[in-house]
Amino acid sequence: MKIFYVHQFFTTPQGATGTRSYELARALIGRGHEVTMLCGSHQAGATGLDSPFSQGIRRGRVDGIDVVEVEMSYSNAMGVAARAMEFIRFARRSLDVAQSEPYDLLFATSAPLTAAIPGIWMRKVKRDRRPFVFEIRDPWPEGPRAMGMKNPIALQGMEILESLAYRAACGWVALSPGMIESFARKGVPKEKVAMVPNGADLDVFSPSGDKGLAIDGIEAGDVVFAFPGAHGIANGLMQVVDACAELENRGVKGIKAWLVGDGKVKPALVARAGELGLKNIVFSDPMPKSQLARMLPRADAGLMILDDIPVFRYGSSPNKFFDFISAGLPVVVNHPGWVADMVRENDCGLEASPRDGASLADAMQAMAARSDRQEMGQRGRALAERDFDRARLAARLTDYLEQIQREQVVSK
Repeated sequence: MKIFYVHQFFTTPQGATGTRSYELARALIGRGHEVTMLCGSHQAGATGLDSPFSQGIRRGRVDGIDVVEVEMSYSNAMGVAARAMEFIRFARRSLDVAQSEPYDLLFATSAPLTAAIPGIWMRKVKRDRRPFVFEIRDPWPEGPRAMGMKNPIALQGMEILESLAYRAACGWVALSPGMIESFARKGVPKEKVAMVPNGADLDVFSPSGDKGLAIDGIEAGDVVFAFPGAHGIANGLMQVVDACAELENRGVKGIKAWLVGDGKVKPALVARAGELGLKNIVFSDPMPKSQLARMLPRADAGLMILDDIPVFRYGSSPNKFFDFISAGLPVVVNHPGWVADMVRENDCGLEASPRDGASLADAMQAMAARSDRQEMGQRGRALAERDFDRARLAARLTDYLEQIQREQVVSK
């Protein structure tokens, strides 16, 4: 089967963002399928291509994946309007490629929601009978609305696009329980949705006692709480700055937060930490997953931080959580929902209240004092191995896509 895979933010492990699409594409190839990955350039990504662009496109084979990259200038630091224009521009180029690309099944993944446009166009406008499967990673438009987007035209446009995508698709993939509910609200039977959450890279991240890697600003003996990921509005990282200020006000020594990444809010975080003269928070630039895997063992726990937005509680599947438990790190989580439920049920971390620096400081201080941190991390690793092995999840998605293809062939 030839699979046309649309993901604007695709990256190989050499990039500094999630590699879900890379891993799934490799698994599909391992089962004998051909995969063409249509993606865009972005600041945190590394597509593996380095040839010159020709008319805004370059193409090449990367680890068995036929990668088609659209030249773009996207970064997390962009404003809403600039990001929206990049989304639309990628969707427009995607239409051109989709109409000329030979494939048996089109698989599109959000975010952004505009990634579904090629599937909608081919199924509803071109009346193409080839199956379209849509994967939703984030709650659209509930997420932007909950984060303060007020533009009624933009919100209505998202609602229309989401509805069209759901109706055009022959199959649906959700990354979290909340995403299944999102499909159900649009009339998709829950039993027809494949639940394939983000996975644990058990071979990349693994428990290690090696604390020898040096990080500027972190000293031997420090208890380190790591947050690797986007520094955006949705991440609510000002709570970490507030927690570090609270710890210093309490006179607590030897506890440090380590924030790795970039994004729109990072300058404000760095500025605020500087204004407060904080010595217990360290900022690092984004790093590829391969490098992060070598650095993460320097941490003693992971920070699973999000802003207090109810739709995120069951509607997100954060990569960093699965990296933490793969690495055998206990987790401090600050938002209720299915991730916090797993942490509590498996006794692999502690909880804090959202948007409350004192509560997060309490949790960090309590975790630092725990003599059983290693055992908590081991329970997290067991959870990763039991329920979130990336290889098994990739096999589940492959089975589902093969099933959709068979059903579509029979219905013709």
